[in-house]
Amino acid sequence: MAISPLKAMNGERVVVLIFVLRVLSSLPLALLPHALSLSLLSLFSLVVEIRVDNSPSLFKTRPGASSGIILGAVTLPTVMLSKLIQLSRAVSLQQIEIGELEHMTMQFWAASACSCGVLILLFIVTWCAANKKNPHFSCSVWDAKFSLSCVILYSAVCCISLATISHTGFNTALKLLWLLCHGFATVKLIQHLLSTFPFCASIGEANLVTSGLVLYFGDMLACTISKVCRLLIPPELVSIRYGIKRSEIGIVIQGVLLGLLIFSAVFKFLIHLWEYFWGANNSESRERKEIWRSLIFLTSLGFIMIAVAPSWMMIVLDFDVHPVPWIFQFIFSEPFKRLSLCIYWLVLIYASVLRFYNISKNSKIERILLRKYYHLLAVLMFLPTLIYQPKFLDLAFGAALAVFLVLEIIRVWRIWPLGQLVHQFMSAFTDHRDSDLIIVSHFSLLLGCALPIWMSSGFNDRPLTPFAGILSLGIGDTMASMVGHKYGVLRWSKTGKKTIEGTAAGITSVLAACSVLLPLLASTGYFLTQPSLSVSAHFDLQKDTGMVTNKSFPTCFHLEAFLKGKKFIY
Repeated sequence: MAISPLKAMNGERVVVLIFVLRVLSSLPLALLPHALSLSLLSLFSLVVEIRVDNSPSLFKTRPGASSGIILGAVTLPTVMLSKLIQLSRAVSLQQIEIGELEHMTMQFWAASACSCGVLILLFIVTWCAANKKNPHFSCSVWDAKFSLSCVILYSAVCCISLATISHTGFNTALKLLWLLCHGFATVKLIQHLLSTFPFCASIGEANLVTSGLVLYFGDMLACTISKVCRLLIPPELVSIRYGIKRSEIGIVIQGVLLGLLIFSAVFKFLIHLWEYFWGANNSESRERKEIWRSLIFLTSLGFIMIAVAPSWMMIVLDFDVHPVPWIFQFIFSEPFKRLSLCIYWLVLIYASVLRFYNISKNSKIERILLRKYYHLLAVLMFLPTLIYQPKFLDLAFGAALAVFLVLEIIRVWRIWPLGQLVHQFMSAFTDHRDSDLIIVSHFSLLLGCALPIWMSSGFNDRPLTPFAGILSLGIGDTMASMVGHKYGVLRWSKTGKKTIEGTAAGITSVLAACSVLLPLLASTGYFLTQPSLSVSAHFDLQKDTGMVTNKSFPTCFHLEAFLKGKKFIY
């Protein structure tokens, strides 16, 4: 039976579509193809979400959560499109080269291809299930025609856009092949994720995670292939990070994550190999076998992180020195400030973990509310550091992510002697969103705070962009959960648990935090310490009249002048 569009548009879908329309309304005419493709992707994801929500459960997703397909499908492309808008302003100001804009264009189309591939997979699965149940289901035919039209139009717009930034037809074909590889890799990865870790994520969350992983490690693969054979890979596929090369901190983080990815595969292979040749010997005690597994773990981890990953960084990304001495040199370049921050973090973490771990074992407070205190802890830890030591926070986020990944590997594989201890400790903070196979809550909090900071590196003319994750997760999400849990009555959708009261509390708290943060940033001179927020050559400040003359709209300096009581002349 057909579903009317009015009934299909629940609160969550309306909010997502308003978010997309807000971004589309700010696009310049040069990005019109991208706006059309994002519109088609949004419509296609809306159709797929409606079909999945009204079909029997075909995937082992997180119980009690809405599918979140439209949100997961449009989030990453919309973020890339927002970055494209920023870079288009930077090109007009001649602050970046056109190659950076072309590279971000490729990243946008790659993100769109990842989402489109997952949507096609979901539609095919639901189509087959519907036809198997009722071969004469006419609504499926209409949905198929509409979805096929969206995919065809999306593909045509993509080809036209890529042709405009390619010099030859061969380059265009190569870029299209690269996008197809992204879509195919995302489809295979999300199938593996949902089957290997059942009931750990919704479809939208799985789509967002797999698309991000494919984009990030696809960039590493493009860099490696381009270094080996530059003639076969267009330079647009290589991430030339805001200048001749990306930042040193970005290189270190990318190398560490690549090393952990290689380590996971190598360690699994070595364990299977060891069990095949020596595992049949039952004369050894279990404790002795655990010791051998630990030695294999530590040896392979040390070799890859000290030798393999740094070699890749120095050869492929032209990193001049070994990353380990570079990290120590970076920390001790400002030893008092950065070591004081480390001590401050350790004290906060120790006190909070000790307090809340005891509460979690003895209290009847729901785990999801208890974990929101860690969101507030993130604000206390990261907000001062982002204002006064943003580069050090970049590196600290990368180090924390690496530590979390290593601890999760130790917990999953039960590596002696820490495996069981880590599992017992982490289990005290889990709820229905986690499982014994994988615990993702701490990753969500860390990446939610770190990604806006990492993605706003380079040219950024919006001062609050790096603070988006800290404010939304640390303050907005905390207030939304507490108010929604205690006072929430009106739900956004039938299947989800999010309430309108909680959402209103989250939005209000973030706006209040921004109203306090902006004057604080202006008083500390934060805007002037950021290269893309500083005064350009076309900006004239007339101190004697207190007037600011703008010839190139450096938005953030306007904001600082406004907060100090200046007037503007456009």
